[in-house]
Amino acid sequence: MKFQIPEKYNQLTLKEIFQQLQLPKKDLHNLNMSKDITINGLEAKLMSQVKTDDDIYIPTPDEKSNYLPSYRFAQIYYEDNDLAIVMKPKGVKTHPNDLKESNTLMNHVIYTIKSDYVEPIHRLDQETVGLLIVAKNPLMKKILDRMLEENQIDRIYKAHVHSLLPIKSQTIDMPIGKDKFHSNKRRVSSTGQTAITHILSSKMIKENVCEVDLKLDTGRTHQIRVHLAEMGHPVIGDPLYGDSTLRQLQLNSYKIEFIHPLTQKMISVSLDDDI
Repeated sequence: MKFQIPEKYNQLTLKEIFQQLQLPKKDLHNLNMSKDITINGLEAKLMSQVKTDDDIYIPTPDEKSNYLPSYRFAQIYYEDNDLAIVMKPKGVKTHPNDLKESNTLMNHVIYTIKSDYVEPIHRLDQETVGLLIVAKNPLMKKILDRMLEENQIDRIYKAHVHSLLPIKSQTIDMPIGKDKFHSNKRRVSSTGQTAITHILSSKMIKENVCEVDLKLDTGRTHQIRVHLAEMGHPVIGDPLYGDSTLRQLQLNSYKIEFIHPLTQKMISVSLDDDI
């Protein structure tokens, strides 16, 4: 990992920085033993103190992802040394279920990005289009996984639903579990996992069609689709939870926003951005 020390971390040791980022103790121990850490190109230790604008290099575990390259380019909306935000096309799975598969988003990403390690931080349904975060090294993946779990990464979605009127802003807090009658479906269940979706705003875009902006606190399989269907507003084009006979799901991962854990700069990417 290469980064420049932001003002927030001025006068801290590298160990204190990574403790704040809640890097697991095993990784802290490995870094503490490392002889490859540098500050401004000079050998340093995990206990070394840093100043604003110092250039830092932190070695990362030599791990590789097992995805086969697809020889197709992924669309990259943002990239730095440690992470990327990429576009998942419609009808493409996030990652392979079998290592022999070579036509998923991660197969495209490993072909496009110059890194042997690329792993998704979250998932999108196969029919959902939109933005997805990828870690480019194992340490950043652990940091981003924790940030996602603690709701420090905002994921904004847009969905089109049938409605006579705009849908009021609200929080949907309904646990989701497996549907015992349909193996590929989920349902609201008192014995399911916690699932929280926020409806941020909505507007009518044409007669009987409402565009809804949503934010996730959790990432259960089909969460938005299940919650909106439970409200009586299934996503248009959803054959699983609505009455559509076509696979034209009108749901996209529209915006991702978070504070970069190393640089402390705001990363904000939306489908409106030019690439």
